[in-house]
Amino acid sequence: MKLIECPRDAMQGWHRMISTEEKVNYLQALLKVGFDTLDFGSFVSPKAIPQMADTREVLSRLDLSASRSKLLAIVANVRGAEEAVVHEEINYLGFPFSVSETFQLRNTNKTIAESLEQVQTMQELCIKNGKELVVYISMGFGNPYEDPYSPEIVLRWVDELARMEITTISLADTVGVANPEVITSLFRHLIPAYPRVEFGAHFHSAPHNWEEKVQAAWEQGCRRFDSAIKGIGGCPMAKDELVGNLATENMIWFCQQRQVPLTLDMTALQAAQQLADVVFKD
Repeated sequence: MKLIECPRDAMQGWHRMISTEEKVNYLQALLKVGFDTLDFGSFVSPKAIPQMADTREVLSRLDLSASRSKLLAIVANVRGAEEAVVHEEINYLGFPFSVSETFQLRNTNKTIAESLEQVQTMQELCIKNGKELVVYISMGFGNPYEDPYSPEIVLRWVDELARMEITTISLADTVGVANPEVITSLFRHLIPAYPRVEFGAHFHSAPHNWEEKVQAAWEQGCRRFDSAIKGIGGCPMAKDELVGNLATENMIWFCQQRQVPLTLDMTALQAAQQLADVVFKD
């Protein structure tokens, strides 16, 4: 089981500006917990996401010497990827590739076809610089824009990405519309069909329906889940109202109930949770 903690997702849409010092302290606390990966920041336009404008400075101040967690940075275009790959500390670049034309234009100012070309260029950049590209299938379970959607559309685009030898693809429930039937259908088809690809789930959900989503993905063999402490965050580019992230606390409970072993430092987790109360205060 890989747990990907997403403080970037939690912070990017927060209503007050979080200082660089606060970000560094919070990320430092998370690095002690033992998550597989931290989605820690993004190399995107500061006009689009002002909260992430200090990602470079935050990265320069992190002490990674005592942590086994890897770092993932989100990029929205080739320019962002070029900025990210020069940082030795970063292991993964994450790119949101939407199967909704409306959202892809809204999120990255590119069509789906143009974005696919960008993925190819970013993949080449990552290989050249010893990084791995993680592609998120945004609106992977449906969209609110009345753009065409079906599991077959998702399968088609995943096939395109697999041809580029993308080895990590995460299906993103960007606006929280996924249901167990669609989740089951997608992972049932994808995981056996692409044995060289690690498939993940990035669920946004309300408190009442998170477990059925995780259960559906788990039953089909998904073992990579994104979450955020206290379920804070969502996608500010999607809709006016944010749908919360899957809460890390819920993922840990899910694993404990099923006796899935986790190598997390629970004392460090508790300290990070307490710090989250301060960082994400109203």
